[in-house]
Amino acid sequence: MRLGPRAALALGLLRLCLAQANFAPHFFDNGVGSTNGNMALFSLPEDTPVGSHVYTLNGTDPEGDPVSYHISFNSGARSVFSIDPNFGNITLVEELDREREDEIEAIISISDGLNLVAEKVVILVTDANDEVPRFIQEPYIVHVPEDTPAGSSIFKIRAVDKDTGSGGSVTYFLQNIQSSKFAMDHHSGVLRLQAEATLDYEKARTHFVIVVAKDGGGRLQGADVVLSATTTVTVNVEDVQDMAPVFVGTPYYGYVYEDTVPGSEVLTVVAMDGDRGKPNHILYSLLNGSDGVFEINETSGAILVTQSPAHLQREVYELHVQGANAKFNLRLVGPGGIFRVVPQTVLNEAQVTIIVENSAAIDFEKFKVLTFKLLAIEVNTPEKFSSTADVVIQLLDTNDNVPKFTSHYYIARIPENAPGGSNVVAVTAVDPDTGPWGEVRYSIYGSGADLFLVHPSTGIICTQTWASLDAEATARYNFYVKAEDAEGRYSLAEVFVTLLDVNDHYPQFGNSMQEKTMVLGTPVKIEATDQDAEEPNNLVDYSITHAEPANVFDIDAHTGEIRLKNSIHSLDALNNVTFNRDYTWSLEVQAKDRGSPSFSTTALLKIDIIDTEMLSRNPMDTFLMQMKDNPMKAVGVLAGIMAIIVATTVFISTATFWRNKKSNKILPVRRVLRKRPSPAPHAVHIEWFKFNRTKAAAKFVLREDPPNENCNNNSLGSPPVPRAPVPPPPPREVPSVGAAPWTVPTVSGSLTPLQPQQSPKPKALESPIQSALVSELRQKFEKKSVADKAYF
Repeated sequence: MRLGPRAALALGLLRLCLAQANFAPHFFDNGVGSTNGNMALFSLPEDTPVGSHVYTLNGTDPEGDPVSYHISFNSGARSVFSIDPNFGNITLVEELDREREDEIEAIISISDGLNLVAEKVVILVTDANDEVPRFIQEPYIVHVPEDTPAGSSIFKIRAVDKDTGSGGSVTYFLQNIQSSKFAMDHHSGVLRLQAEATLDYEKARTHFVIVVAKDGGGRLQGADVVLSATTTVTVNVEDVQDMAPVFVGTPYYGYVYEDTVPGSEVLTVVAMDGDRGKPNHILYSLLNGSDGVFEINETSGAILVTQSPAHLQREVYELHVQGANAKFNLRLVGPGGIFRVVPQTVLNEAQVTIIVENSAAIDFEKFKVLTFKLLAIEVNTPEKFSSTADVVIQLLDTNDNVPKFTSHYYIARIPENAPGGSNVVAVTAVDPDTGPWGEVRYSIYGSGADLFLVHPSTGIICTQTWASLDAEATARYNFYVKAEDAEGRYSLAEVFVTLLDVNDHYPQFGNSMQEKTMVLGTPVKIEATDQDAEEPNNLVDYSITHAEPANVFDIDAHTGEIRLKNSIHSLDALNNVTFNRDYTWSLEVQAKDRGSPSFSTTALLKIDIIDTEMLSRNPMDTFLMQMKDNPMKAVGVLAGIMAIIVATTVFISTATFWRNKKSNKILPVRRVLRKRPSPAPHAVHIEWFKFNRTKAAAKFVLREDPPNENCNNNSLGSPPVPRAPVPPPPPREVPSVGAAPWTVPTVSGSLTPLQPQQSPKPKALESPIQSALVSELRQKFEKKSVADKAYF
């Protein structure tokens, strides 16, 4: 069929419009845990092997056009993924390390060749048990006195593991515990002596202790693994004065010959201090058996004969080196200032009593057992020999402590969509007392505690099973938690709970269908609000999803302002792209929030376009067009005008009142008006004010004088100028004593009926302008003749 030129042109334009309507593609949102879609809330273990296929981007185009996929990263960031643009398969190309980078920001995009849609996603890197515990401040070298009591703590070891959860917890063990004098606290890492073990410098001066640190185990490349590390603690034993001197090479034999000269050396004895690490100086003396014949050098140990051999009365002398003294001092060795011993000086033997010197220093929570050494040391001997005895004091507990929280306040964050009964935070209070005095019970109270409860024994705070949290209604709660022991001693801590906003609200337009009037060159604005509490969930971006034709309008994605494209400057330019001669367009505008996953809603917008030249011809039209899209603004403008008029009227009335009140002419006027003659019967006036439906204007008579030659009368049939009303008769004078009579002139007027009446001629003629106004007034009266009756 052959088409005419006009039909062919219309069909070509229709095909052009249809070809321009191309909608943007979009990703599928398959939710949490999916590996197919838009990568929303996607997480990846850090031990994922390089080269693994980890995700598949998936989307569609409304027109069914083939789409391609792309992924990019911010400047300076590692490009850890590669993508197949045709199928959207994402492959890991670099190793992940959660301890170095726990999240990856990427920009994914989908394109149909004409439109490109890009979204920013955050991929969480989850932990794997790939970190070995690491000891801090190695090497470990400890110096311990040999008299350290059994069971005492001598050193604390610390190791850290960068993993999270069980893989980040560290416990400690000894590798050779069977043959060791030492023990290890598995949780704190404190190294101590065994309960019945002692150190002896003279037997072993150094001990090597191998410590193993293990983590709590976790998953690594599909298997459960426990990682560990070892270190060596070198324990150097320090010598203390606890050993007596020892002779070397005993017994000793010496010989005196007949020719031995008195003063000659017979033999030399040698002794060594038993404390090898810090030996004292050795002094020698003869105890008995010398009979005055022999003497010993107290420093060198040389024994000398003092008499001639001829005077010796025995063939064999048995000499004893070393001595004893019965006087010694007593003192306690251990924590000072707590106990003292009585008596402190003893001769031969005595009964010893230990009494408390400072009761405030006795604390069951610090020391359940106090261990001392009772030291007895010689007084008058140069050797200062000594001996020790162990003193063990066991303490009994009392309720002298208040439960104390590990922190003065606790801060917790939970998602607003957490179900009822969800754990919020665990609080911990410690009472070092034992038995019932050390048992802690928890409770909560305060204005913000209604939605929460606490387990009385564990201190775990959770939401009520019926609680429904809403960050938009209340984003923060705070309340107090109380820790109390069996006797009512308690302490408080404050808990702050912040609700994490979840993108659970759609953007909302005021109306799903709106009408706007656009002045050529001026944008119009559409606005949607999102009730979510925090950014980016409540941030809204705008886009035009459908328009016919598609190349007329642009929209600001952030503000929602819609304007004509830069190439359209006039209505003529609009005519080139559309047949719509009434200049009305319908757009489908989408408001999409920036949450993840993202929500969107659409509204239908109708836009009327007018030219600025149309508005410049009539200011009132301009005002009405500006007020069309905002009626409340028009109401505000009108209210402002009314307020100005009322204020002006009040001001003028008030000024007139005060002016008349101050004038001395007010009282005479009142007196004259009271005595004025009665007016004509009201029936006459009422008759004048009645109008007939068809001949209402005939009731009025407009009198005019002969035309004035100086006036420009353009209309031959103009009505005559009305006469001035007849002045009323002058009022009667009121006699006044002592003052000249005076009157106040008054003016009154009325409408003149159609009856002929003689009236004095006015002194002056009315102006042509007044005549024209009266003529216009009569014409208005005639137009209102449709009413049954009118009242003037």
